[in-house]
Amino acid sequence: MIKYFFYTSLLFCSAIYANESYKIDPEHSFANWKIRHVVAMTSGTVPDINGIIDINRQNISQSLIEVRINLLGINSNHKKRDEHIKEKKFLDVENFSTAIFVSTKIESSDNQSGIITGELTLHGISKIISMPFKVLGFGDDPWGGYRVGIEVNTSILSTDFGYTWAENNSALGNEVILEFLIEGIKQ
Repeated sequence: MIKYFFYTSLLFCSAIYANESYKIDPEHSFANWKIRHVVAMTSGTVPDINGIIDINRQNISQSLIEVRINLLGINSNHKKRDEHIKEKKFLDVENFSTAIFVSTKIESSDNQSGIITGELTLHGISKIISMPFKVLGFGDDPWGGYRVGIEVNTSILSTDFGYTWAENNSALGNEVILEFLIEGIKQ
């Protein structure tokens, strides 16, 4: 239902506001994460991101974004830790391999930065979250395409999405700091 609503809204907004459609380039987009581990921080990335960005440069509040993140590709630069993170007691990727974000509202006073709000589905739980974003730019790429760059930063609490590691394992924190670096290719 969400997907149908998203695509219907996408077509409607595109017709009225002359939005430009971009496909997220999974080779140049990353979901970076950081979490407390014992007394320090550990970090990594999830490089397998797909989705679409439908952006209106004259009125960015009329833009839409849908992002799908494949958690099977999580990379902390340590293969054994990556396998551990995928286990049922942590991300449970066997049952919940994809995180999905679908925007519902974008607020901006300068058409370059602002707050994006939408539904994040993670671990089978959907929550409305708001995140600061910045449009990094638009431009030609070396392969004859045209791109947009977007950066989004936020943090979430793992317990809000049904994860229990912070309750059961005092070595790991509850707050997960996220940074999304997104490149989209104009369609």
